[in-house]
Amino acid sequence: MAIQLRQICLVAAELAPVIEELTDVLGINRCYVDPGVGVFGLENTLMPIGRNFLEVVSPVQENTAAGRYLARRNGDGGYMVITQADSRETQQATRQRALDAGVRVAHESTRGDWTLCQLHPGDLEAAFFEIESDAHNDFNGYWHPVGGTGWEDQVKQDVTIDFRGAELQSPDPEKTATLWSKVAGSELEYQDGVFQFQLNNATLQFVEAQDGRGAGLGGLSIAVANREHILARAKARCAYVDDHQVNLCGTRWYLHDA
Repeated sequence: MAIQLRQICLVAAELAPVIEELTDVLGINRCYVDPGVGVFGLENTLMPIGRNFLEVVSPVQENTAAGRYLARRNGDGGYMVITQADSRETQQATRQRALDAGVRVAHESTRGDWTLCQLHPGDLEAAFFEIESDAHNDFNGYWHPVGGTGWEDQVKQDVTIDFRGAELQSPDPEKTATLWSKVAGSELEYQDGVFQFQLNNATLQFVEAQDGRGAGLGGLSIAVANREHILARAKARCAYVDDHQVNLCGTRWYLHDA
């Protein structure tokens, strides 16, 4: 049984300037706009990072869940950890572990052979955790949220190569990490002062919320091929923190040379 970190979703008050900044600094391309998010009062854009994806959503209506999240966390930031299961059985087992741990299902959808399960961010104390499955279950190929296929020629890896992990913050990181690892069915580790566990391709780490923004998806780790490009463009956009970190869309981006 394996679960792949396939997509990270960020939320922004204004979509266009955030997409411009992300594509410029990270050296990535746009690949898809999903009109289906309109039912939630949102607009979005997706960008491939390796064979995985970065999505940004923005409210276009009043009283949306994303708008409330923006208000609660005082601005742009991380929103969803979106994964792909290697089978429907793996997805359903993850769903059942969540229910057994007292985590509610926030939203479910089935369209043909594709099914989605979103777990409630309030119960998970940090962010939405989404698990998807389809007839392909191809970690390197078909992905329903970007229309399946047709995005491959937009993959660009001369600057940013891929995700390495995500950092979730809360007032009690051990408690939050224990819950997430139980739901994911992964063994919790304590390494270098951080609680963490492994997905198929990435590490989820849990830290204490110290930025005044409360619980949430606070950081992302990426493997990079051209750190100098990222740092130079971040400096030009006042997004530079230090030689190992930039701040984009209210999110800490940790840079790791490939």
